Order: sequence, then C-alpha cells, then structure tokens
Amino acid sequence: MEEVTNYQVYLDKAINYFFEILPNLVIALIILIGGFWVIKFINRLTKKFFDKKDFDPSLETFLAQLINIALKAILFIIVITQLGVESTSLIAVLGSAGLAIGLALQGSLANFAGGILILIFKPFKIGDFISAQGIDGTVKEISIFTTKINTFGNQLAIVPNGQLSNNNIINYNAEKTRRDKIDIGIGYGSNIKKAKEILLQICADRDTILVDPKPEVYLGELADSSVNLTLRFWAKNEDFWAAHFYVLEELKYRFDDANIEIPFPQRVIHQ
Repeated sequence: MEEVTNYQVYLDKAINYFFEILPNLVIALIILIGGFWVIKFINRLTKKFFDKKDFDPSLETFLAQLINIALKAILFIIVITQLGVESTSLIAVLGSAGLAIGLALQGSLANFAGGILILIFKPFKIGDFISAQGIDGTVKEISIFTTKINTFGNQLAIVPNGQLSNNNIINYNAEKTRRDKIDIGIGYGSNIKKAKEILLQICADRDTILVDPKPEVYLGELADSSVNLTLRFWAKNEDFWAAHFYVLEELKYRFDDANIEIPFPQRVIHQ
C-alpha cells in the first residue's frame, strides 16, 4: 500500500511539473518553428544578396552554410534558455561539450580550417579543372568541410578540405592557355625533316592551335628502335583536348600517306 502511495506522489509531482513547464514548452516550440522559418527567410535573403553583388560562387556557398549553422546554433540556445536552463549553466555545459567535441573531431576542424585557407588563398575556384589527391575533375562545390569534384566519368568525388589545403594541387585553369607535349617515334629509315614539316603543318591547319607561341618540333631521342620526335604546341584551355586528339589522329593519317613509319613492337619466331 505504501508503494502505491509513493507512486501516486511521484505521478502527481510529475503532472504538476509538466503543467508548470507547459507554457514555457509551448513558447519554446513556437520559437523553434518560428525560428526555422526566420532562418529559411534569412537564407533566401542571403542568396539574393550574393546574387546581386556577384560574389565568388565558392565564397557564396561557404558563407551561406556558415550563416545557416550560426543561426541554428543561436536558435538552439534561445530555445534551451526558454525551457528554463540558466544561461551561465548552458555556457559552461557548451564550453565543456565544445572542448570534448573539438578533441574528438580534430579532423573536421582541420577540414574547416582548410576550407577557410582555400577561400583566402584561392588555389582553385568553382568551375576549375584540377588534379589533387589522385583525382582529376572539375570543381563543383566548395563547402565548409569538403570540396566536391566531378570526374571525367561524371562521378562525384568528395575530398576533405584539410587534405586539399595541405597537399599538391594542379589547377589546369589557372592560366588561359596550356601547352601540349606529344612524343612520336618514327623509323630510322624515315625522313626526319619531312616528318617535322608534317607535324608543323598539322598544327598550322588547326585554328584552335595558337600561332604565338608557335608550335615546335625537336628530335628528342635516338632510341633503340625509333627516332623520337617531340611536338609542342599551345592552345586555349577550352580547346586543349580537342586539339590534342586532332593532332594524334591526323599525324597517323599523314605519316601513312608520306610513307613515314611509326615503329611498333614486333616478335620474330624462328623455327
């Protein structure tokens, strides 16, 4: 009988406590719902502001995410305070939790710092074609912790910013033009001068291959089974790969027409 009485006392206390905090709970819920609506509204205003000011897309994405996280953190503090948690106690708890989380998420903090470094020093921006961490592709998005890269195969690679900011990066779009280098082997019995003229003519026939700096052909090596020529030419970034594949295909056709041999491995079997 005594246990039932104690149970009833605890239940009454719980009910009384619930009705005591119910107004604060309702207000906190209203603040939470209204706060999310306000944050969504501010995010829209932020996007419109960035669009009007023509900001760097990389900076837009980073700042938009940072503002969104900061606003949600402020909303969380307001809601918790409304539920009756004292500000001083909340700050102490958040401070301790922040230290513990910081130690546990050192990698994430390094990625956050890496993202800031990328935005400050701008080794690349959205739309640039880069090579980093063994990945080649076009930068799609730079967020707070990671960078998204679209590969040749239209696959999405997500690379932590900490690794990008602390390792080598090749940015193929940093300059407006790019130089190609193609090595071609011809037979020792072939006419070297004629081969060089054909290669230069191929470049001259292609409008997207730049005249200045002019294309050049060198005898690069007298190898065991071939005379290796090196062709160098310049093209704009957007024309580079089309020009590269054009030269490879065209030199084969024209070398065949001029009876210039392109050696290939052969195996002789004696019986």
